[in-house]
This record gives sequence, structure tokens and C-alpha cells, in this order.
Amino acid sequence: MTNYFCTLFDSGYLIKGMAMMESLVQWCPQAHVFVLCMDQRTQEILTAFNRPYITCIALADLETPELLEAKKSRGVAEYCWTLSPCLPTFVLQHHPEIDFITYLDSDLLFYSPIRPILDEIGDSSIAIIEHRFAPRLQDREVNGRFCVEWVSFRRDEEGMRCLSRWREQCIEWCYYRLEDGKMGDQKYLDEWPVLYPKCHIIAHPGAGIAPWNYEKLHFTEDSSGQILVEGAPLIFYHFHQFQLLADGGFDRLSSFYTSVCREPESVYAAYEAALMRALTEIRTISPGFSGGLREAAAVARRRWAQRYIPFGVKRVLHRMLRY
Repeated sequence: MTNYFCTLFDSGYLIKGMAMMESLVQWCPQAHVFVLCMDQRTQEILTAFNRPYITCIALADLETPELLEAKKSRGVAEYCWTLSPCLPTFVLQHHPEIDFITYLDSDLLFYSPIRPILDEIGDSSIAIIEHRFAPRLQDREVNGRFCVEWVSFRRDEEGMRCLSRWREQCIEWCYYRLEDGKMGDQKYLDEWPVLYPKCHIIAHPGAGIAPWNYEKLHFTEDSSGQILVEGAPLIFYHFHQFQLLADGGFDRLSSFYTSVCREPESVYAAYEAALMRALTEIRTISPGFSGGLREAAAVARRRWAQRYIPFGVKRVLHRMLRY
């Protein structure tokens, strides 16, 4: 039976998106992924790949008048967040044969079979996952208890009611700021376990590992080289902040995370190898492709800004530069 997923990205995230999807299909051969192509170049390259497990969706095909109106007041990231619930809605509307679909962030990598997560979800109408913040980062939960990295919906009354409401909320308000109990697309999820009895919170210890929680976890490898987290197989990791550099190097994480605890080396080494494989494949279609590759000096300047410029100042600069 086919397992359906959806994701969205532009050419700046194409390398990461390809790595994510290749790893997903490696560990879930029945996967089919609907990709919302945020620019023409992404759609052209993915179409040229002709992967049977990928269906491309053009942004213009999904955008409604209300979305185009919302787009006018939102930055690129904010608009992508706005589309998070719109994409699964669109897929389910156009594919009545699909009973269950999962939205995935494009900067994930899968390391082992996802079947344990799907079995855990069972017949739930909705499935979400917590950030599981490390103790020193627990105050960040004010921005959202749950992470929009894996969000599943079943085509039943409760699942569709939840998805429809989330879509309406994100179109009405979806900004990179904490305001009146809202933050981007993610804080809306805080109330789901209360509102929806068949909302399942994914509990597998190998799911949703990320920079904001790895420092509290113990990583090992078994005799076959399988990465374990707290003794369980690592299923997927979220590579927040990760940058590919134009000189062939990588910028993994800021010192905000690594000064407390170094990132899990084997996890990141596997991701870097997957990204390089994806880039090599992309360049067979588009020689010289450099989407998403950052200059090392520019990354260093941004890291400095992340560390020393107050969030309020960065928010003002962000909104000024957007116009």
C-alpha cells in the first residue's frame, strides 16, 4: 500500500529536498511524495529526473486569490509556512484515492524504516510531534510545543476538520513573531490534543531528533552501523540551521548549540554524504547548479548576527529588507 507524503521547497532547498526524499524512499519504498515547487527551476529539474515516486505541483496551480492576497504581506519563509496546511489540502482535494497524508519539512533525513512511526499512529486522524526541547531550551516552548516537521491527516471527519481550520488560520495570520498566542504556522498546533480526541502525539524516541534536543540524548551505533538514540533506531533528524558552502564545505550549527554539546558526528556525516550525492545528481540535469550554496564569509556574518543582534532588532531589519 502506498504511503503518501507532501513537502515544499524552492531551488535554494532543492539539494536538501532531494536528499530528504531519497532517504525517505530508501526506508519506505512505498512512499510517494507530492512536491510543491516554489519556483520554475525546481519544477524543471524534478520533472527531468522523472522519479516515479515524485509528483510535482506548480505553485500557480495551488495559489488561490486569498493566498495571493496573503502573500503580499509575508516574507518568503512566512509564505512557505502559510502553505504548510494548504498543500495537503490541495493534494487530498485532487486525489480522492488518498486516505492519509503526511506533510514533511524538506530539511530532514531518514536513517531507518519509518514503519514504527506509522504503526504507532495507527488509525489516528491526526499525528504531530513535539519539539522535545532540551532542559536549557524549555523556555522556547512558548513559540510552540509541536514542530511542523511531520504532520499527518486522515481523510475522516476529525482529520479534515482540523486541516481545514489550520488552513484558515494560517491564511489569516502566519508571521515570524509571537503575537496573541500565535507564532508562524506552528503554535496553532498547541491546542490540537485538546480539540481533537484522535490526535496522536508521536512518541518514538528516534523521531524528531534536532539541534534543540540532541544535547539531552545518548547516541550509539550497533554492530551493523545503525545509529541508535537512547537505544532505539534513529528514524529521522531535522537539520535546522545547516548550510552547504560554495567551497564544498558545510556549516553545521551555530555555537549556540555546539558550545554546550557537540553535534552527533555520525548523524551529520551521513547527511553531508547524502547532500553531496543529491548535488551530483542535480548537476547531471543542471550543470553548475549552485542553488542553496552559501559563501563561507556570508555564513560567518550571519552566525555573528544570530549570536549578538537582539531578536527584536533582527525582526525590524527583516521586515525592512523585505520591502
